[in-house]
Amino acid sequence: MRTRLALAAALLALTAGCGGADEPPAAAAPPTAAAPAEPTPEATEVAPSAALPDACALVSRADAQRLAGTPVDAAVPVRESCTYTAPVTGPTAQVEVYVGDGAKKYLDIERELGHEVLPLTGVGDEAHLTAEAFFVRRGDVWVAVRLMRLNDPKENREPLRALARTVAGRM
Repeated sequence: MRTRLALAAALLALTAGCGGADEPPAAAAPPTAAAPAEPTPEATEVAPSAALPDACALVSRADAQRLAGTPVDAAVPVRESCTYTAPVTGPTAQVEVYVGDGAKKYLDIERELGHEVLPLTGVGDEAHLTAEAFFVRRGDVWVAVRLMRLNDPKENREPLRALARTVAGRM
């Protein structure tokens, strides 16, 4: 019995030593960043959009209203684009202007989707017309103008052609 009592006391002492009264370990020091092996070259400012024309200057609010056939709100420029939207009171209309690589990508997608893309001769260095948009290239710069209206797209062909000529002249 004595052995059992001694064994129980030893076991109790061992488990008490493993209790939670210990101090928590100190937080590890944050890792330090190693110095780069070679100095990094100074960043040079590259502004590809500086060479691009201002989308809102290519299509004015008056141009957008003529194209949409309804009043539009003030331009909303975002990077290489400009959007004119008709007031929420209607009628529904929106004119979107894209300049640069996005404009070219838009044309490429129209072709990939099999949409009808017609050539616009005598406009810029290259120009095309779809049911809802036109695309003009002068030099390396592409511009796309998209018209969204709830009408027969055939009604928009001539206004799109006329604005394409105007935009090409402003590029």
